[in-house]
Amino acid sequence: MDITLEQPVRACLITGEDQELPVAATLRYASTEPFAVHLDFPPEVALAGEGVTWTFARGLLEEGLRGPAGSGDVHIWPCGRSRTVVEFHSPLGMALLQFDTPALNRFLLRSYAVVAAGQEDVGAAVDRGLQVLLGNV
Repeated sequence: MDITLEQPVRACLITGEDQELPVAATLRYASTEPFAVHLDFPPEVALAGEGVTWTFARGLLEEGLRGPAGSGDVHIWPCGRSRTVVEFHSPLGMALLQFDTPALNRFLLRSYAVVAAGQEDVGAAVDRGLQVLLGNV
């Protein structure tokens, strides 16, 4: 059975002027993509005026809650005991957001209740990825 979790989450966008702007987002996890976490942002907070989804490894989120993690487009690290910073890089620039750590932990635990760590079906995930990549070739 396919299960999708969604959890609204609040963040603060840190601007170049060291201002914090509140941002609403949605964390999403699907059993059909057991290694991925999706973070959906509404159109009103995106540069192009369209909703934006960032997808990154569930393991990256777990690692970033404990210490600095990430080497690509997404970097995550704890900021004190109650905040976690997520940094996104794209060709258009960089965005730095702070999230409440307990909310991210709660989401991560809920995702492990759907698909436990180490129980991900690698073969099925690869098959789905290839199908998306290659279409119906």
